[in-house]
Formats: sequence, C-alpha cells, structure tokens
Amino acid sequence: MSTRTAGIIAYAALFAIGLFGPWLFPAHLSQFSKLWLFMVLALSWDLLGGQTGYNSFGNIMFFGIGMYASAVLQVGLIYPVADYTAAKGGGTEFVFSAQQIYAGLALGVPFGGLVAMLAAVVFGALLLGMRGHYFAIATLGLAVATAELAAGWDYIGAGSGMIAPPLPNDIDGTRLFYYLSFALAMLTIAFLAWLYATRFRLAINAIRDDEDKAEALGHYTVRNKMAAWAISALFTGLAGAIYGNLSRFIDPHDIAFNAEVGVWMILMAILGGMGTLWGPVIGAIVFFISKELFWTYLLGWQRVALGALIVVIVVFFPEGIVGWVKNRWPRLFAPPTEEDSPRQPDNGGEAAHA
Repeated sequence: MSTRTAGIIAYAALFAIGLFGPWLFPAHLSQFSKLWLFMVLALSWDLLGGQTGYNSFGNIMFFGIGMYASAVLQVGLIYPVADYTAAKGGGTEFVFSAQQIYAGLALGVPFGGLVAMLAAVVFGALLLGMRGHYFAIATLGLAVATAELAAGWDYIGAGSGMIAPPLPNDIDGTRLFYYLSFALAMLTIAFLAWLYATRFRLAINAIRDDEDKAEALGHYTVRNKMAAWAISALFTGLAGAIYGNLSRFIDPHDIAFNAEVGVWMILMAILGGMGTLWGPVIGAIVFFISKELFWTYLLGWQRVALGALIVVIVVFFPEGIVGWVKNRWPRLFAPPTEEDSPRQPDNGGEAAHA
C-alpha cells in the first residue's frame, strides 16, 4: 500500500468518524469539538515550525485575534460594540434574531481568520528577518503584549472579557459548533495535503534545511516564509473564531491568549511528528485524550502528569510518533520499487518475430 493510499484511507476514516460523531459520542460533543480545533492548531503551527523551520512561540496570538475579531463583527453588525461590552452582553436591549445570529456567524468566522492572516503579514514584515531562538522569543513577547493589550482595551471588554452573541433557543449549539469544528479540521487537512504536494513545500523545506543556500539558489525565502505564516495564521484564526462562539465567554488571558494552549499546539506537533501531514493530527489525538484522562482521574496532579508527558515526548519521541514508526518499520514508508510493480510483458520480441 502506498503512502498516498494510506493517507486517503485515513482521511476517509477520520471523515466518517467525525460525520457520525453526534451519534457515536453524544455526551462528549464539546470535548470532541475542541479535539477537532486542536488538530487545526497543531497542523497550522507545524506549517511554520515543522515545514519551514521557524519555531514560533506566539501563534496563540492569532487564535485570540481571530476570536475577538469574529465576536466584534458579530456584535457590531447589530449594536455598538462598546455599549455591548460595557453591559457585559446583558440587558434587554441587546436581543439578536435568529437571522442576525446566523448572518453574524457566517461573516464573523471567516472575518476572524482574515484579520489573523492580516496580522501575520504585518508582524511577519517585522519579525521574519530574525532566525532561530531570536524569532521564537520575539513571537513569544508579541503574544504576551497582544494579550495585555486586549486585557486593557475597554472596547472589547478589557479584563472583564466579552460574551459572544447567544444562539436561538431552538438550536442545538453544541452540535452546530461540533460540525463547524469538524468541517474546519477536514478543510485544513485537505488544503495542507494539496499544498504539500506542490512546489511550495519544497521551497519552505529548503528554508528549513539551509536558508542561506536556498537564497543563493534564487528562492524567494522572505515571500515564502510570509506566505507560510499567513496561511498558518488564517487557520489558527478560524479555529479561534469557532472556539470563541463555542465557549461564549472570551477572556483575554484564560481563553483567547491562553499561553498554555500556545504550548500545547507545539507539543502536539512534536508528539505526532514535525514536518509531516498526519503527525500533528496523531499528536493532537494522543495529547488531547491523555489530557482529558489526566483531568478526569488525576485531578490535583493533572499538571504534574502533563509535565511528565512532556518529558516523555521530548526524551523518547524526539522525532514524534510518525518518525518513530518510520525508523522501526521503514518498509511501510518506502516508495514503490521496480520489483514491487507488476512486470509488463515484453512484446518487443514478439513484434520483431511477427
């Protein structure tokens, strides 16, 4: 079986599980919604960190930017945002019809992704000239600064947070956001599978392997880095926009710009295998299930267990689960050889005798 066929089968299986999720695990839809979004975060981070070699510690800022941008547009289409946030989403004057809510969602979620992508282009012009740990620390500082800016900006609720518009009472919001999260995860995997089959992947891998040589060979390294970070920010912002509506309450530190989630998206990519398509997906599944089990059965010690898991990841799986499997069973990932392909009958001799 070729790796392409295996990937198609994996995608189809994941699609089937996600499609019938509300019937397979009806009591855990909120948790599985977060799992789909975690896949998006891991895949998005890996595009820059694993494929391009630029390890960003601040991609969580795009998650928060997308979340706030979506909520502001959803509210701003109907009411003054400053009045809404001052009332903390309450008051009988802030009533949304079903049509207004659906229109806000349809416009707000894509808007959140686009604003995050625009932010990546602006910040990229400032930071992508840096390399290595300088870039990583700069992105971390930018994420912290963005969180503090949100916490002090009264227009979006400052430290008191912001509440996303409620759904109509006759709509099952849990199921709606589950399918939105699932659709985004499938879209992200499909888009990146297509992107990694193009010459763009070769260009960003060349930057990861040796940026100076890539520049010497005529590659537009700055443009490609900018494109990679912008695409990464787009999907991260879309995930943030959906998550903000799923949680409804948007807090600048605990929800939107949560530094813990910013670390998790990196760990998920490392656990599954950086620089691969399915590595971040596998890493997100393993990490999320482990986290949920720790929070359920090791309450009080869950962070200790999570820290131990991080140590295990770094020490025993430096190349990730996919890399470990590749090293242990290399034939599963070897390209087909001439011996594996069916022999074609040699008709040349028969034609000569005819």
